[in-house]
Amino acid sequence: MVAQAGLRDRGDELFSELAAKVELATALRLSSFDREAASTRLVTFCTERVLSHLEVTDQVLYAVAAGAAETRLLVRALRIQHRMIASEIESLRRADSGAEVMVAAAHALLTLLEECLQIEKLVLLPAIATLPGVDLTSLMEDAETLLRGGVLARPEVLDVREIPHGQRHPRIFAMYARLAPGESFVLVNNHDPKPLRREFEATYPEQFSWEYEQSGPTNWRVHIGRRPVRA
Repeated sequence: MVAQAGLRDRGDELFSELAAKVELATALRLSSFDREAASTRLVTFCTERVLSHLEVTDQVLYAVAAGAAETRLLVRALRIQHRMIASEIESLRRADSGAEVMVAAAHALLTLLEECLQIEKLVLLPAIATLPGVDLTSLMEDAETLLRGGVLARPEVLDVREIPHGQRHPRIFAMYARLAPGESFVLVNNHDPKPLRREFEATYPEQFSWEYEQSGPTNWRVHIGRRPVRA
């Protein structure tokens, strides 16, 4: 519960800071000089803090939830919401301060982020807390590490043979989320992970590589990678 509250509080703090900056940047009483400065601070906050928050949330929370049947569809919807938020930030970056398009983008961004945070708080986090093998305290620590500019440990081999079946997929998806484009790890399993591959195809279509290094009879080794971003 403490970890869940910590993750919620971080989102609430981000939203409060954004709301204050949006209110200032869109205030009619400001001079053109002050409005320009407030708009610049808003864009900087969005590109540095909001986008960073979205990326970390995707790597730490969404990646785990994407590997569970109970939360997979919810994560797909939230990732669409993330893309919409990023689009509004881009509109904000391109707009002139004080222009109608800037004001509209700022308020749309605020609404989208609030909706996203509320869904995470009320639906996603409670659901993740019930997933087998998920430790919210560890997830919160991972988020803190990434937000400080750190790097999460990425072992070259993930052996899930001793992990109960219901706890394997969230662990594997969390490992995949840590990969940079072009990086990979070896999954060791005691059965052919065909259902896992179908989940990868549904969640990360054309974004992953899958190559068998060993196919039974008692152990399977699969080389799983994140494909490089196309130029």
